[in-house]
Amino acid sequence: MKKLMARAAAVAFVLAAFLVTGEASQQAPGPQGTSNGPAAPAGVPLPAGYVIGPDDVLTVLFWRDKEMSGDFAVRPDGMISLLLVNDVKAAGLTPEELRDEVTKAASKFIDDPTVTIVVKEINSRKVFVTGMVGKPGPYPLTGPTSVMQLLSMAGGVHEFAKAKNIMILRQENGREVALRFNYDDVKRGRNLKQNVELKPGDTIIVP
Repeated sequence: MKKLMARAAAVAFVLAAFLVTGEASQQAPGPQGTSNGPAAPAGVPLPAGYVIGPDDVLTVLFWRDKEMSGDFAVRPDGMISLLLVNDVKAAGLTPEELRDEVTKAASKFIDDPTVTIVVKEINSRKVFVTGMVGKPGPYPLTGPTSVMQLLSMAGGVHEFAKAKNIMILRQENGREVALRFNYDDVKRGRNLKQNVELKPGDTIIVP
């Protein structure tokens, strides 16, 4: 009888240990898979085919060579300066094209470089709002933006502004042209053709 009780106790102990081990294995997270590269930092939304320009800020990420990684502002001459690689022309290239150029240049100094390029700040594509708006100043063009959309981003038109006489100054073919914008008309859904898509360098004047 005692032997039978001892065997029953041993079986119960083993069964309990098995259940505890199985539960722990379900709850404990397993090892994470190794990625093929580092997670790229978030950048700003880019229009299709975006071309890098002076004053843009880029994140250049080297996998396995983190000391070469960092944030780099594009100089007025269109270049960025990287460790070992020195100057690389960035302006006029898409992020993908710049990645290929940096990879090619870095391969002279390190084996099989893996490079990621992220546009962190767009500073080369700006429009300007001045006058009777809530928040005058420069605004980056990160995508298609109409006059009405930008005025909204700038805090709207002041109550006492001459909203019917807003002007958009723009460079076309080497000369400055002025486009008229009647805020009141567009707000009421009339003459919507004047609500043009803005271009880099445009200046909106709200008298």
